[in-house]
Amino acid sequence: MTELTDIFDTHAHYDDRAFDEDREELLASLPEQAIARVVNVGANLASCKRTVELTEKHNFIYGAIGIHPSETAELEQEGAWQSLRELYRAEKCVAVGEIGLDYYWDEPEREVQKKWFARQLNLARELGLPVIIHSRDAARDTADIMKAERAGEIGGVVHCFSYTKETARTFLDMGFFFGIGGVLTFRNARKLKEAVEYIPLECIVLETDCPYLAPVPYRGKRNSSLYLPYVAAALAEIKGIGEEDVRRTVWENSLRLYRMEGL
Repeated sequence: MTELTDIFDTHAHYDDRAFDEDREELLASLPEQAIARVVNVGANLASCKRTVELTEKHNFIYGAIGIHPSETAELEQEGAWQSLRELYRAEKCVAVGEIGLDYYWDEPEREVQKKWFARQLNLARELGLPVIIHSRDAARDTADIMKAERAGEIGGVVHCFSYTKETARTFLDMGFFFGIGGVLTFRNARKLKEAVEYIPLECIVLETDCPYLAPVPYRGKRNSSLYLPYVAAALAEIKGIGEEDVRRTVWENSLRLYRMEGL
């Protein structure tokens, strides 16, 4: 039987307190289960610092540093922007993220989110790094800011893509990748499945967003990279191709996304 290609989890949060009891044991098990690379993604200054620590401790973990839209009020504090910039000195930082807009919650106010989304996009341009975009209930404003800031020249991924195939076209035109995770296995994910059928496989990467959004049959439980084969299988079914074809292609996509072809 042919051995399947390794999996790259392009978006995880292993610094989250949900992993406090068994973090090291779980992380040690990932390479043994063909999870060969992970990008741990920051959300606020504290989690970005923990992300850097994880990259220093585990050779297969890389980091993304950025302030989640729901945490952008933190950047209004004196010295916070400079503290964030200093974290990019980390050797294994491969992206700016996650950044973007989240209108599901009322705080912080939308103008604060927009301001820091634009500033972090320009920081990514300055640093020469791709971006990880978080967009929830904010498709139009997300796209408008990305266009205004010429995000297509920066490149990156729309994390946990949840919009229609029509919206997918907008991000495809900018040359962005699409992060697809456990929601693809949900029975009620018709809109996402239609979008994934439409999006070229060459533009898709796998992600967990763990500890959130575990796939069926683990829906509602703590997610981890170990469950990504379920997402790969669902993607293969939608695309009508073999699981190995999916795993090989999305591995190559992930390396291109994070510009890691030589690493």
